Amino acid sequence: QDDFKEAINMAEKDTVLEALQKAGEPLKAGDIAEKTGLDKKDVDKAIKALKAEGAIDSPKRCFYAPVGQ
Repeated sequence: QDDFKEAINMAEKDTVLEALQKAGEPLKAGDIAEKTGLDKKDVDKAIKALKAEGAIDSPKRCFYAPVGQ
């Protein structure tokens, strides 16, 4: 079951990262949830994981963008 959760997590992280890359500007978690159709709680989890991995950062409070964008 943990493998299943891990797979879902990976898909959500990919979806969130893709949405941020396409946006071309920093987005709030609520905006990401709207654009992706994901639940905001899942977006928050994905953001936390992506930040921990160094894939995204927060250029200003509550806004997120891919590193280097």
